Amino acid sequence: MLFPIFRASSLLFLSSAAAQASSRKHDGPDYDSLPLITIFPGPWENGIRAPVNKSHIVPTKIFNYEGAVSGAESVLQTADRRRGLSWVISPGGLVTFEFEENIAGRVCFEVNSIKHNPYVVISYSESPFFTGREPDATGDRQERDLALKYSIKHKGQNCVGEGYIRGGFKYLTVFMPENDVPSEEGFWHVDRSSPQRADQQTKPWYEIVGQRILGWRKASKNDTTTVPEVRISSIWVNCTAFPSQPNGRAYTGYFDSSSSLLNRVWYAGAYTLQLSTIDPREGGAILDFNRLFDHNTAPQGGWYSNFTIANGSAVTTDGAKRDRMVWPGDMTIAVPGIAISTYDMLAVRNALDTIYDHQYWDGSMPYAGPPMGFYGEFSDTYHLHTLIGTHAYVLYSGDLDWLKRRWPAYLKALDISIAKVDEFNLLHVSSIYDWIRPGMTGHNIEASSILYDVLGKSIELASWLGVEPTSKVEAWVHVRSRLVKGIATLYCAEDALFSDNKGRRSCTGSEKVLPQDGNSWALISGASSPSLAHNISLALRSRWTKFGAPAAEFPNVISPFASSFELLGHVAAKNHDAAVELIELMWGYMLDGPGMTNSTLIEGYRIDGYIHYPAYRSVARNSHAHGWSTGPTTVLTQGILGIRLTSPLGKTWEIEPCLSRWLSYARGGFATKLGKFEVSVRRMRTVSTGRAVEALNITVPAGSSGILTFGGKSQSLSTTSTTSFSFSFFTSPGKLSGLDKNVWVVEDWSDLVEDGEWIKPKVEERPVGVIDWEVLERGYGFAEMRYAHAKAGLEQDRWGGRDGELKRKDGWAK
Repeated sequence: MLFPIFRASSLLFLSSAAAQASSRKHDGPDYDSLPLITIFPGPWENGIRAPVNKSHIVPTKIFNYEGAVSGAESVLQTADRRRGLSWVISPGGLVTFEFEENIAGRVCFEVNSIKHNPYVVISYSESPFFTGREPDATGDRQERDLALKYSIKHKGQNCVGEGYIRGGFKYLTVFMPENDVPSEEGFWHVDRSSPQRADQQTKPWYEIVGQRILGWRKASKNDTTTVPEVRISSIWVNCTAFPSQPNGRAYTGYFDSSSSLLNRVWYAGAYTLQLSTIDPREGGAILDFNRLFDHNTAPQGGWYSNFTIANGSAVTTDGAKRDRMVWPGDMTIAVPGIAISTYDMLAVRNALDTIYDHQYWDGSMPYAGPPMGFYGEFSDTYHLHTLIGTHAYVLYSGDLDWLKRRWPAYLKALDISIAKVDEFNLLHVSSIYDWIRPGMTGHNIEASSILYDVLGKSIELASWLGVEPTSKVEAWVHVRSRLVKGIATLYCAEDALFSDNKGRRSCTGSEKVLPQDGNSWALISGASSPSLAHNISLALRSRWTKFGAPAAEFPNVISPFASSFELLGHVAAKNHDAAVELIELMWGYMLDGPGMTNSTLIEGYRIDGYIHYPAYRSVARNSHAHGWSTGPTTVLTQGILGIRLTSPLGKTWEIEPCLSRWLSYARGGFATKLGKFEVSVRRMRTVSTGRAVEALNITVPAGSSGILTFGGKSQSLSTTSTTSFSFSFFTSPGKLSGLDKNVWVVEDWSDLVEDGEWIKPKVEERPVGVIDWEVLERGYGFAEMRYAHAKAGLEQDRWGGRDGELKRKDGWAK
């Protein structure tokens, strides 16, 4: 099979698009009006998990059924509607439907007939482990949410109200309680209250006489003259996620490789980010916290999605099911992933605006958006993640006008963090809050490394705006040099890793911790010495277990959030082999492991592989579609394809593809407003000599320029004459000389064929992680500390003591 080459006649820009270029400012998609069709059509579109028709998603299987139910298969996706069959359910009947993917939205029924004031109870679950009469959980005050009771009052279309959108579920259970007043816990849908069934039907004279004289029995529950019944011809879900996209399958990026598992992970990440992007009026899953502002009277275990969390028509949040809020920490992972898959930058901008609009008087950024941000909630790291999200948004959107408006607030926020770099040349953390990991105090490696990265990005932002004086930029450079010195003091040479802080979690401390997040950020930011980077990468890899990379800073936990940072760290350390290996090991399990959705990415889980995220006591509360878990989508595009933008919209870029030892080919790309970026790299051999070759095609937007690094060699490229380039280099020496191993060749490629000799390496076996049950028990409830001060009427002191002292709103210390 010959290698496909991007020739001039098949450049990524269609001739029709080129003809319109003169009347448009840019050649790429506009995020204010996202495309109706995919930008990169091809067989890889089969990997897209978003539904074809988001307004009418039909279940594909019956997962379970019980009791008085018949014909449920007639409402499945594969049913023959022409047969006119219906699903009939009466008291005691239960059906659990399974959808093809994890989905979100409003449940609707098409009702053919009803008898005797029926009602059904609806229960949702993302995981197959929590199907049945009780839903999974959005809150943590009890193990499971309450099921939704819904009386069916008329024939025709019946849909749950807009407030009852369920943000994430793959399994939908519908049942009719056996008694008039069900023993099962639940709460009534507003305007669909309990029907009054008692004495609903006037008994005929002969039944009354018969009972008195002849001793007839009362009508049983199987007596069709009194038993409630619903006949349903169809059931579907109207998906309300990703509201910016008129066609959820119209992706602006793609990825394809020799690993079908990697391909699935890339698209699962993209789809997770879609489900986590919502209508701002449908947010806020933490009802107990919402109650401080909306005064809702929901019962314990009740749930709604009706809290307005931002302005605009779409906003990216932390997770589909919960919390359905803007959490800045997720932005570092989520924003690039959105940019390279769907380009929904409008949802990103609305999320950033929410945080900036609630910036505190001193310049600190809120820990999260509404309903948080009114009681001084603050995190040193999430504060910095807002600034990283700002850089990523501007980089991919090119929205310098927005940056100009936000620049004074950005500088004020940056000064907050710079002021915390003390005599130890490290950021002295004043808040215990981070990603629910314990031990976030003192002179912390993660926070200091993130600040180092933010300062570098701030220098870039200032250069794009051209507004900051040289003295300010020089001051930022000076702080970066100080941080490098301070970070070096946390290095534990015997472990080849950095310690968590200078205190009890230091190299010689009583609670020594070598954190996954901090070491990953030392690599990502470049704050660690280049001579140490590879060893740090190897040391992180050495800790992997059977189900992924453990977070040493949060015992018993495998965190896809921290592990997404680790992926970025391996790429920064030029250890692409480790990055791809970890994606297949860990994210492959996150797709196919027991209790997973096979379509979206889980928030976290235990080191023994069970889907319990130890941040919460309730196993069912785990989010199975969480934006912070989508690191591979970015890493595969930026790290393996090697496409990295270096100025807004990609006017300048760097491309450095690296297949790693795990892949025989990889291709993919994405589009910004400027145009399309695409890379294809493949292992091949020459027909004439049999020598191994790595072949590369790249296509970039007209008017852009950049640096290509390939096979150990770098070259500047411009698009003055062409936007498509092809190169190859020999990876095995020739018969006459070994000197040309890394020499680029541009020649007739008809001599190249796929490398049929390449074999994927075997996967290394690793042990299962061992749970420390005592530590696990102690860790419960840490997540709820994020809300405790607000519920108690306290305001967090962002400049307080070592552990983040809380102060009352009137200024008196607690």
